[in-house]
Order: sequence, then C-alpha cells, then structure tokens
Amino acid sequence: MNKFLRLLSDPKFRFSVLAAKGFYKTMPDKEFYEKSYWLSYGKKLDLEHPQGFSEKIMWLKLHDRKPLYTTLVDKYAVRRYIADKVGEDYLIPLVGGPWERFEDIDFSALPNQFVLKCTHDSGSVIVCRDKEHFDIAAAGKKLSRRLKRNYYYGNREWPYKDVPPRIIAEAYMHSEGVSPCPAGAASISAAQLQRERGLLDYRFMCFNGRVRALFLNVGVIDRQGHTTENCYSNVYDREFRPLPVREEEPNYPIPIEKPENFEAMVALAEQLSQGFPLLRVDQYNIDGQIKIGELTLYHNAGLANIFDPPEWDGIFGSWIKLPEEQQAALSSL
Repeated sequence: MNKFLRLLSDPKFRFSVLAAKGFYKTMPDKEFYEKSYWLSYGKKLDLEHPQGFSEKIMWLKLHDRKPLYTTLVDKYAVRRYIADKVGEDYLIPLVGGPWERFEDIDFSALPNQFVLKCTHDSGSVIVCRDKEHFDIAAAGKKLSRRLKRNYYYGNREWPYKDVPPRIIAEAYMHSEGVSPCPAGAASISAAQLQRERGLLDYRFMCFNGRVRALFLNVGVIDRQGHTTENCYSNVYDREFRPLPVREEEPNYPIPIEKPENFEAMVALAEQLSQGFPLLRVDQYNIDGQIKIGELTLYHNAGLANIFDPPEWDGIFGSWIKLPEEQQAALSSL
C-alpha cells in the first residue's frame, strides 16, 4: 500500500519504477535524461554546456560510449580486465559460476559462507553467512526475477544494455572481530571501525586518471551481511584529509585514522582509471589486503548526487574534463 501511495504522489519515484519496467523503451535517450534530471533536481539539464558533476555525468552517459564500458559493468567479465591491469590478487575470490539460471547452482559445492550476485545489474547481492540456515527459495525468487530484468532501462546507463544476465558466487569477505573501541576515544582506526561496523566501502573518485576524492561509506552492510539504516559517509581528499562536504548520510561522529596502506589503494585506483574522464574505483581493505569491489562509470547514475554544501556539485564537476575541455586546456599550454 505504501508503495502504491508513493507511486501516486511522487512523480520521480513513479517515473523510475515505470522506466525500470520498460514503459519508456521508445523514448529517445536525450529526452529520457532531460526528464529524469528534471525530476531529480528540479532544474533543466544543460547538455550543451554542462558544468556540474551530475550534468557532466549525464553528458557522458549520452556521448561517451566505448565498447569497453560494457565489460566494466559486467561483474564477471570485469574480473579479467582487472586481473590484466593490476593482477588477480586484487580480486575477491570466485567460488562459483557464472550460471544463467538460479536452478543451475549446486549449493553443495559452495562453501559455508558466500555472496551471490547478478553480473548484469547493481544491487542484486545476497549474503550467506551460514549455508545450513540459508533461505534458498527466497534467494531464488529474488535472483530469478533480477535475471529477467534489463538494468539499462531504469536509468539508461547504456553499458548495461547488452550485458548477459548471469549469477556468480564470490567469497564472503570479513574482518576478524575484536573488542569495541573505548568510549570517549579521540579517534578510531579504520581497521577497528570495520571490525565493529562491517566492511568499509572505499569509493575512490578518479577524474581523468587521478584520485581527487574518496567517499568512505561506514556501516552500510553490517557484520551479518544486512543492509542497515544507521550508516555514515565521509568525504576525503587523496591524502585522507576530510573535505568540507558530505553526501546524504551524516559524517561518522569521531575522526577515522588513515589506513596504513592507503597510498597503495590510491595508486591502485589511479592505475585502473587511466583513460577515463570519470571512474569510481570501489575497494575493500581487509586486514591489510586490498580487494577491488567494482568499477563504476556513473556515480549514482548522475541522478542522486546531493551535496552539502551544494556548491560542491560545481567543484566536482570542474574536475571532470570533457573532450572539448581537454582540448582547450592543451591549446592554452
């Protein structure tokens, strides 16, 4: 009932739901982007002279279309790309798949803990921490439904359009638990925080091959593998110094200490992002071992980037150098 009422009262939500179901398949991409941008931000999308972060992401969705991008968003195919670029040691181990149907999964061959995910979309992740109590029927219902869905239609992120729908199983990654951080501590180490709140999600924002910002998500997934409501997000520069901006979630209440191997994470992100105007390189740092989560071309699809203070949309946007801007910069040298 709540979803039905929201469909009636919230035009942005209604457009998103109908788009995901393919209701606007015949709408040209440019018109789709203009409509979705207006519903998201309440202002007109300027594709002729984009300035802000979100505007430039929409421009890239429309104009920057390389066949390689389909590989990058395919969660199975991208593994080979990452291995070729930086080595297999940075991959989360694959423990099964790919499978084209959920019914093809042999659960007896999987370890006691694993993570199932679809390769052709975003968000279809199911965590198993104890196979004996794993609800196979519920997992099958969710993933089988996702396999039938073309993720491209929801936000018109075109690289997803031709990704074959499959399921893979990855190793369940976690840190060993330790005693809680003492009350009243002046700061907390990243490792300690991760052991208390679940894996930290390091989202390195790379602009034309250089890390300019890190969006660090805290507590989005708890130690039981469940999505939480009480989560935090901090924004840092490439030296792990806090930037005076935040996204929707609040900052973590006490300072977080820089991981010991943070420079290695930055170098890895820059190695993977060479040649891209914008690439988000998601990483995990698990007991000193760095693992690549995924590569993201369009942060929040360009439709959910709300910064506080709002002028940071322009600052982040200025860091994306579109082809004509790159040419202008070269001409001024």
